[in-house]
Amino acid sequence: DARGKVAVKAMPELEQLMLHRLVELDGIVRRAYADYDYKRVVATLSQFMNTDLSAFYFDIRKDALYCDPPSSTKRKAALETIEQIFRATTLWLAPLICFTAEEAWLSRYPSETGSVHLETFPAIPQAWRNDDLAEDWEKVKRVRRVVTGALEIERANKRIGSSLEAAPKVFISDDELFAALDGTDFAEVCITSDIEVKEVMEGLIPSEAFTLADVPGVGVVFAKAEGRKCARSWRITKDVGQDPDYPELSLRDAAAMRERDKGTAAAAGAEAS
Repeated sequence: DARGKVAVKAMPELEQLMLHRLVELDGIVRRAYADYDYKRVVATLSQFMNTDLSAFYFDIRKDALYCDPPSSTKRKAALETIEQIFRATTLWLAPLICFTAEEAWLSRYPSETGSVHLETFPAIPQAWRNDDLAEDWEKVKRVRRVVTGALEIERANKRIGSSLEAAPKVFISDDELFAALDGTDFAEVCITSDIEVKEVMEGLIPSEAFTLADVPGVGVVFAKAEGRKCARSWRITKDVGQDPDYPELSLRDAAAMRERDKGTAAAAGAEAS
């Protein structure tokens, strides 16, 4: 719904990061087409869709898209960002996968006369570029890799099935990496129900912590999430059942359901009148 647009500067950092990536890709893709380097177009966009989108952005944001209330700024920002990603990737790929791009485009924008091949490449605003933010998030991703590695071991050993069953403790002795996490919902980024991040002095990371050789200064000690499993988001939290109207839900999900139910009731009343 275009009425729900969120200004870029008001978006969460994760959305601003993805819009920044579109600026970077725009330059690469346009240059590759100008050079008739179609392999580079395919390789660049395949990497973007597999790594940046599927394994990172979509994986993190699916919770907000499915579970946040309609009024959520985060959810609205994600929808706006996904709209921009869809338009850009579909238009960039249209000269190479003609029929698939056309099918995708008309599925999103049904029209008897429109076509993806009547469009031009998207005009990506240079104002979306944010190199400082991108640099910070590269550090966030490095720490996330250590957490993910620790959880994979627990999953392989059958101690957990989903990352949402975890509430790991992250020990960081690298000042820059610790600072990069400031203001970030790192549990959301790591797709865990909870997480604890501690800054420690060099050499004081617990000996039992999981580490990666290429991410020095970070150690992760696994711990299980405490509480009950929310029937809607599957997060394990201590506030599940605190709303008597929604005894199987966390407070976040109960609030979302209440907003949805009020909206449904209002729409039904308007239709009846």
